[in-house]
Amino acid sequence: MVQKGMIILGIETSCDETAASLVSEEKKILSNVVSSQFKDHKPFGGVVPEIAARAHLDHIDFIVKKAFEEAQLTLDDIDGIAVAGGPGLIGGVIVGVMMAKGLALAKNLPFIPVNHLEAHALTLRLTNDISFPYLLLLISGGHCQFLIVEEVGTYIYLGGTLDDALGECLDKTARLLGYSSPGGPFLERLALKGNPEAFVFPRPLKGQEGCNFSFSGLKTAARKVIMENKGTTPSFQEDFSASFQEAIGEILKDRCQNAIEMALERKPDISTLAVSGGVAANRYFYECLTFCARNYEMTAVSPPLHLCTDNGAMIAWAGIERLKKNYVGSLSFAPRPRWPLEDLKLGKGD
Repeated sequence: MVQKGMIILGIETSCDETAASLVSEEKKILSNVVSSQFKDHKPFGGVVPEIAARAHLDHIDFIVKKAFEEAQLTLDDIDGIAVAGGPGLIGGVIVGVMMAKGLALAKNLPFIPVNHLEAHALTLRLTNDISFPYLLLLISGGHCQFLIVEEVGTYIYLGGTLDDALGECLDKTARLLGYSSPGGPFLERLALKGNPEAFVFPRPLKGQEGCNFSFSGLKTAARKVIMENKGTTPSFQEDFSASFQEAIGEILKDRCQNAIEMALERKPDISTLAVSGGVAANRYFYECLTFCARNYEMTAVSPPLHLCTDNGAMIAWAGIERLKKNYVGSLSFAPRPRWPLEDLKLGKGD
């Protein structure tokens, strides 16, 4: 039986943040420690998997120890250990999974492998009072998809990107302007001072059926505009960013409208549009999605900015949700570079 008031340790190492957090069943984040690898990867213009894995290995012990210190707890005070088991850069995922397995074995605690995407999907239940089912738009550097969140471990895929994720499109475009990853925040700040009508960009798939995305053509168009106009006017970067951002906003609204209609056909009781993942931190995009949700008398919600990007608290909370249903894994669990949400198979950990 799961005891009331349980506390879970969450470990996240799926990309370029080493993170650990302790979260209680009462939705209290007791600690949330994140070590960024931004400086390690900056010279290369993006995340280098081998460097990321080595950095996780160097920092994981300290990060977990610090999470316990900030929460003023020990391993004897917790009820389970959750870890991002995939999808992600496999070297980093292995580091986190092995750390979690070791601690679980040493203290005879439940080992809870968590799908990184599910953690993003369930974060809204930690930060907002929402119930199942709800429509989720997961947008990040590696993922861009609409899902109906029916229950823990049960997801209905409605549509997603046919090529690049939105976060990847933003990062690579910002890099052409001379900015490092993540590029979204740079473009968002520049756009605030720019003219959104200065340049014309395509809106791939706008007006078509379904809620799939395509960003490769937009990325190519952005590159062409940058190569032809960079440095021609003092306000080029601002005007470019504003025009580029507006094009993406229109795409999001169009795709979101279709996704809402598809979701309501399947689940008429859906009343919440949840937006999660690193790109959810972009306030302009979030306002576009909020506007779309209001047209269907739905409420749009997103996590606070510090929980939009990868963190241990979302892993810990997903661990709590899964442990409540006795969805625990075994120590034979194999880390996974790919792990679609629709393959969770009723919540089983492995």
